[in-house]
Amino acid sequence: MFKIRYATEADKAFWFTLDEHFSESEFELKIRDKRAYIIYDNGKPIGIMRYNLFWDNTPFLTLIHLSEPNCRKGFGEQAMLFWENEMRELEFKMTITSTRADEEAQHFYRKLGYKDIGCLVLSGTSHKQPLEIFLGKNL
Repeated sequence: MFKIRYATEADKAFWFTLDEHFSESEFELKIRDKRAYIIYDNGKPIGIMRYNLFWDNTPFLTLIHLSEPNCRKGFGEQAMLFWENEMRELEFKMTITSTRADEEAQHFYRKLGYKDIGCLVLSGTSHKQPLEIFLGKNL
């Protein structure tokens, strides 16, 4: 059975099996601010999700990651709908996320009603990656 809850300090070991681009101090801030979640199926943790506020006023999903055996089974969509509903309850009017242009996630977000709203080119920086696509959804 699908379940999602806020992450706690006790989730640290599991969290860092799926999120290698995140510091422990940022993890602690996400726990404090209730901006990190653990995704469960049948009582077992299978994924994580985190967000921050873009421009200090718009929820920006910075990561949703499911363990490989649990991908493409509907858990990501359920987690996104949970998060969007929570953002509505907090009276936000829009959510944003982003993904690299060479990743399949862009199709996942578009399937959920997200629209392309811009991009970021990181040429000339230390970040060596393709175009970053920003997607948004009115709630």
